[in-house]
Amino acid sequence: MNSFRMRLTLILIAMIGLAVLAAGLFMGKTYRDNHLDALRDNMTREMKIILDQMEWRTGDPDSLYMYYTGKAQRLKTITDTRITFIRSDGVVLGDSDHDPKTMENHLTRGEVVEAKKSGVGWTTRHSETVNENLLYVAMLVNPNNPEHSDIIRMALSLQKVDESIQRVWAALIVGLLILFVAAALISFRVAQGLTRPLEQITRVSKRIKNLDYRARVEVTRHDEIGELGQAINAMADSLQEQMSRIHTNESQLASVLDNMINGVVSINSSGKILLLNRRAEEFLGFSAKELVGHHFASAKQQYELSQIIQEALERREHLRDEITFYFPEERLLDLNLVPIFDEDEDNKFEGVLLVLQDVTAIRRLERMRSEFVANVSHELKTPVTAVKGFAETLMGGAVNDPETARSFLQIIYDESDRLNRLIGDILELSKIESRRVPLQYSPVELSSFMEKTMELMSAEAMRKHIRLSTKADPGVYVEVDEDRLRQIMMNLLANGINYTSDGGSVSITVEPVLGPGQTLEDNYEHIRIHISDTGMGIPKKDLPRIFERFYRVDKARSRSSGGTGLGLSIVKHLVELHKGTITVDSQVGIGSTFTIELPVIQ
Repeated sequence: MNSFRMRLTLILIAMIGLAVLAAGLFMGKTYRDNHLDALRDNMTREMKIILDQMEWRTGDPDSLYMYYTGKAQRLKTITDTRITFIRSDGVVLGDSDHDPKTMENHLTRGEVVEAKKSGVGWTTRHSETVNENLLYVAMLVNPNNPEHSDIIRMALSLQKVDESIQRVWAALIVGLLILFVAAALISFRVAQGLTRPLEQITRVSKRIKNLDYRARVEVTRHDEIGELGQAINAMADSLQEQMSRIHTNESQLASVLDNMINGVVSINSSGKILLLNRRAEEFLGFSAKELVGHHFASAKQQYELSQIIQEALERREHLRDEITFYFPEERLLDLNLVPIFDEDEDNKFEGVLLVLQDVTAIRRLERMRSEFVANVSHELKTPVTAVKGFAETLMGGAVNDPETARSFLQIIYDESDRLNRLIGDILELSKIESRRVPLQYSPVELSSFMEKTMELMSAEAMRKHIRLSTKADPGVYVEVDEDRLRQIMMNLLANGINYTSDGGSVSITVEPVLGPGQTLEDNYEHIRIHISDTGMGIPKKDLPRIFERFYRVDKARSRSSGGTGLGLSIVKHLVELHKGTITVDSQVGIGSTFTIELPVIQ
């Protein structure tokens, strides 16, 4: 903008300079012409006075040379001009500055020719006789007879005129210089007044171009430039409002996309990926920076995925499929490809929207439900079959044998009891999994709680000569549902007793989880309970599934012990309801240790 201001200033100066120069030239020429006109008029008057006072003689030229030359010389001293007397045929009769006898015929001289025509003639030219520029004015002696009239001529040196013109030019040049300086200052101020608001408008426009929509033009004028500034401010207001709305919509859309549980991938009609949300990044194992702007085939993922995307782009209709992905982790994904059409452009095909839904957990739950139904059916069928078989035997005549009848009835009773426990555990697990079990939290002192729990299990342990022990520091409290915690402990103790050989031991250890440098007097946030036994142990391959429903390590022994296969699953769900964790560590032939960690405050 500074260069524009300079150019504008120079243009204004040049225009003013040219105008002043033209005016100066016009003034100089006018002054010279007026000065020459004044000299001509003055010389014409002087020649009239001379003719009026002078006797004009005619006759032989030789007798007239001396007369007219003397007159010319005498008149020159008076008028300070060169005087020449010319006969009607152009012969010079006398001259104040030169011998007339040696002078050329003057009939063709411009001033003489003009005087013959109009009575008075004038011209300016360089005189070879005196070697300087002269103003010649010629006048007829007898205007009534132009053809035969003699001529008087006066010649004035133009040196004085030129000196006067030079003085005028000198003054004019000084004036021009002063005017140029003044014009330069005025032009600069005018250019600055014009360009300064334009500079501000340009700066604001550049800021708006660089997405700074808060920039505004300070409008102080009410002319066209002021209207331009107001228009730019109005445009900036509109842009700021629109961009604010766009940013809000983009933020809302980005928030929705980033927090969706489904992956979303937008692909244009040429196969280039336009959008990729955070969930899709997790599913595909690629970041948005790696894929956005690239062809979908650049994602080295499942071949089936590229095939179905290509098919959707070609068929331009809704497609759905399920594909197992093995990278970055194994997942079963439900794929929905929806074609996108632009209704504003005659349903022009824009591409497809790929929606990825992780159905791994859903399918696993469906499989678990199927397995659960199958297991329940199997578990229910076993006691029902036993009851039915022995009842049929009794009805077939075995009831007449008291001892056999008693034995069969005992089996029927045991199987009915087992069936009752199984149904009870199934209902209990169903309520726990659906979180329809309200927990009544209260502080529980664990030392006395563990002692009471051991007493409840002591009779069963004594039958197998199993030693029960507990280790818990007094004063250790935890906020739990006491009945549910007792259910957890009794399930784990019952398992330990059932799977421990006669003469073994089952122990409970309670300890607070202390941080570095903490003591029992400090506030601790978690407690840890270890239930250990010296039983048969659990094989390593079975440990990951030990908390599954109906999963048994030793199926024969579980059935003989009357277990339902649901106890550990119930325990795990109850612990998780208390926001705790349960883990197991076991070695075959040595024993198992179940570790429960619970928060002190719920």
